[in-house]
Amino acid sequence: MESTSLSEFIVQFWGVRGSIPCPGKETVRYGGNTSCIEMQVAGKRLIFDGGSGLRVLGQSLEPDMPVEAYMFFTHYHWDHIQGVPFFSPAFAPDNCLHIYGAVPPDSSSMKQHFWDRVLHSEALVPQHRIKADMKFYDLLCGDTFTLDDIKFETGPLNHPNGAMGYRVTWQGHSVFYCTDTEHFPDRLDENVLHLAREADLMIYDAMYTDEEYHNPKSPKIGWGHSTWQEGVKVANAAGVKRLVIFHHEPNHSDDFLDRLDGEVKSACPNAVLAREGLVLNLA
Repeated sequence: MESTSLSEFIVQFWGVRGSIPCPGKETVRYGGNTSCIEMQVAGKRLIFDGGSGLRVLGQSLEPDMPVEAYMFFTHYHWDHIQGVPFFSPAFAPDNCLHIYGAVPPDSSSMKQHFWDRVLHSEALVPQHRIKADMKFYDLLCGDTFTLDDIKFETGPLNHPNGAMGYRVTWQGHSVFYCTDTEHFPDRLDENVLHLAREADLMIYDAMYTDEEYHNPKSPKIGWGHSTWQEGVKVANAAGVKRLVIFHHEPNHSDDFLDRLDGEVKSACPNAVLAREGLVLNLA
């Protein structure tokens, strides 16, 4: 996606899968890369999560370098960071990357965690080849901050080892990036509802169907992910204008997702299933 103007708010999907990349003939239409979303807001490039889709995003940026980008991590499970060592703008000295995320309990700062765990000494790419100017910003769940007139709100999500949701607001338009999270059995998550309130777009972790989630032979309860049916409940309760089903289960083929698309639209006509290359324009 080329750089946008100062009057645009665009969301593009570069990786839409959960857990592990799943390339192959059965995942061509929706894509097999793990989580990576780009937002271009008021001329700024915002990148959420660094799954394997980040590599493809990096390739698309090579003709436009030098670039400045703001990177936001929900958490540090492998499917959300595995593209970072292959993000080509990180290897060019004139690029600038602003990196935001929560500090894990075993690290003193985001910078330490990033170098020790995300770009550690055993990574496939040597650390000394990283040439971009990397600036680090520590966040706590619940923090609110701004970049010029872009407002960011954060909140905790229900996921093993924790995760952070991000709401981005600019000129009256809002996007809530809500992955990875698991719904509660007896109530809607108050943190999710707050960040989802009247959002133009909610990108929701709907890795399973209700049937898969409650399957007595292999239940997914406690795995840290939700269902599309729960996503519809949140969208309706919070007044979300458009729901995006995201973080697809790696075993869900294109044909399965096509069928799922019909079921989702029957329950929520404005909903859409995320696929690689999908671009949504809010402004």
